[in-house]
Amino acid sequence: MTQILLGQSYYLRFDPKLWEAMQPYPPLGTLYAASWLRQHGYDVALFDAMLAESEDDWAKSLDEHKPKYAVVYEDNFNYLSKMCLLRMREAAFNMIHMAKSRGCVVILCGADATDHFAEYLAQGADYCILGEGEETLIELLNQLSEGKDAGNIIGVASRYTVQVTRRPDLTDLDKLPFPAWDLIDVEKYRNIWMKRHGYFSMNMVTTRGCPYHCNWCAKPIWGQRYNSRSPENVVAEMKWIKENFAPNHIWFADDILGLKPNWIEKFAALLQEADAVIPFKCLQRADLVNEKTASALAKAGCKTVWIGAESGSQKILDAMDKGNTLEDIYNAARLLRENGIEVGFFLQFGYPGETWDDVQKTLKMVRECAPDDIGISVSYPLPGTKFFERVKLELGEKQNWADSEDLAMLYRGPFPTEFYRILHGRVHYEFRARRVLKQPSLRGIASAPRNLAGLIRSEIQLRRFL
Repeated sequence: MTQILLGQSYYLRFDPKLWEAMQPYPPLGTLYAASWLRQHGYDVALFDAMLAESEDDWAKSLDEHKPKYAVVYEDNFNYLSKMCLLRMREAAFNMIHMAKSRGCVVILCGADATDHFAEYLAQGADYCILGEGEETLIELLNQLSEGKDAGNIIGVASRYTVQVTRRPDLTDLDKLPFPAWDLIDVEKYRNIWMKRHGYFSMNMVTTRGCPYHCNWCAKPIWGQRYNSRSPENVVAEMKWIKENFAPNHIWFADDILGLKPNWIEKFAALLQEADAVIPFKCLQRADLVNEKTASALAKAGCKTVWIGAESGSQKILDAMDKGNTLEDIYNAARLLRENGIEVGFFLQFGYPGETWDDVQKTLKMVRECAPDDIGISVSYPLPGTKFFERVKLELGEKQNWADSEDLAMLYRGPFPTEFYRILHGRVHYEFRARRVLKQPSLRGIASAPRNLAGLIRSEIQLRRFL
């Protein structure tokens, strides 16, 4: 009998688009919780929903381990957990029911449980942890284990809670133990990556939070706070991962890697000194990329930097409170490419006030900056954001996507949902066609007629909405 069974409710199987892409990463936030609990003397098992077939696998894990406490602890480093996809919320509810039917004390922690704790409690959860979970979870388990009342713990909501408050976040991230990788079937992940992509990627994180004010970005866990591990601590983990698992690639899941002055430069030097360099991808703000940071990223082994470009219209960037300029985006793309680093652009369409002319400016930015990859979404109102407050009266019954391919407009945007679904295809058709011209390949040349036909067809379809 295991004392605690940890799990999470993001099932790759339930997300058709990402199941097809098949680039799975274990639930890093859940692994941190597992190692933290162990450090405090608790016996822990882990259910990994990422590669599970359904909630039935959670039931099997409950029957195998027979835990006293079932903790659905979401991976808050997975941006899809923050988006709170409806299919995953349904999975979490099912997991609650399964655990309660087996007599478990059920605890929830995550972005959706923070924003909608009353719904999770109504489904049978005993406690919901609000915000960052490690310290609150330990205090809660300590109180419950000693048979004491847990109703007044800071950061915990229950059916009997009168007033809900938030616990201050961890600031010394170096005191956290490394994630409990031994609880994951690493070889299963390796085999999938090697078979589908020819290399093996693992995930790490160096920070928690983001201090910037993009008004559509939900921050239910860390708010505006930003805390960072030391370069020494990150390099120690990276060296350990390299020696124990030998991945070909690392994904740093930070909102922003290396925001602190000279962090990236010191990180690069320490990596080389420790022989711990592993090629990686990360996220950066365009206005933080300069010649010094681009050079340091290259020395650290950075292969790809993704930038939240969002729009090619300065009017829209300003409306989003992005805090950077089109010049920043162009400059960042140029500097990264000059240092041999691939560039990815996140693009966002449908923000209030966006016109057809603004869409064209975004397409122009993509053509001129020529990123190596793009990711496209439509503006997505999440609780706790200024954007949500602005459009909440326009929201209908559906307020979340079912899965990451949904692309539904959840409010009355500049154009209807069908327009943005067509636009999504149109942008990708042109992007793929131009990439063939830039980097010819037999596969790319063979797909050129299909991309050109799709581009023409979707452009005609879009103009019907004008």
